[in-house]
Amino acid sequence: MSRDYPFQVQSLTGAMGARISGVNLSEDLDAETFAAVTDALHEYLVLVFPGQDLTPAEQSRFSQRFGPAEPHPYGSRAGVNNEHPEVIVLETKPGRRGARNDFWHSDISASEQPPALSLLHARIVPEGRGDTMFCNMYRALETLSPALQDMLRGLDAMHSPDAIRRRNLAEPDTDSPQIPANLSSFRHPVVRTHPDTGRDALYVNTFFTTNFVDMTMEESRPLLDFLMTHATQPENVYRHRWQEGDLVMWDNRATMHYAVRDYDENMPRRMHRTTAGGDRPFLKDRATAA
Repeated sequence: MSRDYPFQVQSLTGAMGARISGVNLSEDLDAETFAAVTDALHEYLVLVFPGQDLTPAEQSRFSQRFGPAEPHPYGSRAGVNNEHPEVIVLETKPGRRGARNDFWHSDISASEQPPALSLLHARIVPEGRGDTMFCNMYRALETLSPALQDMLRGLDAMHSPDAIRRRNLAEPDTDSPQIPANLSSFRHPVVRTHPDTGRDALYVNTFFTTNFVDMTMEESRPLLDFLMTHATQPENVYRHRWQEGDLVMWDNRATMHYAVRDYDENMPRRMHRTTAGGDRPFLKDRATAA
């Protein structure tokens, strides 16, 4: 049951998402307000703070309340400036497109300790274009059959950053530079336990997950495809229509997202992204994979 919050909370869909009013993120939030924002994030998974006007320093400060804010681990996105390399710029403008993100993924799940949260601040948006969709990975797991849930709890999957390299090679003229080959892949449980809520969520995605451990890619693909289709049913999705000034934050441990690419370089779009560092994924009552 929802708690009482010291700000206005408007639920956005039955699956997830809430609009938060009455909070100015440029201020250093007091402990009570910050705790309430954290509780709302755990309840709704995606929070929308409209009408924010944050400097990179202010966005970074808010992000770091949740965990370390760091530059992109593979160097595939530039920082906004030398002072704040952890505030990553996602930009499309005349003469240069933004790199594709129109696939379902959890941010940087191919790292050993993927980010817990992502925060995206809209600075320039093309009207009616460039929406971002989110899906609830708690519900994705909970709406599978008990037998399939049990099977998935016994599996690990490999997550590889090579997907970024292949994306950038396919479109070399975007805002994302090339990254080295042969970066390490990491093994994570297919079902992970949220360290704060204790709930279990499905943890595979279209972009970074290559295969289940001890299975080939060809053997893994049908099950991965099924899980992605199941997770992203319309009933399980919130679609955010951006307005300039929106700050949207989401929990990578229990969501995936998809950046709709229905705009081109003649429709300028600029977003500032930060992440809050997380822990290595684990499944409670089960030893962490080596």
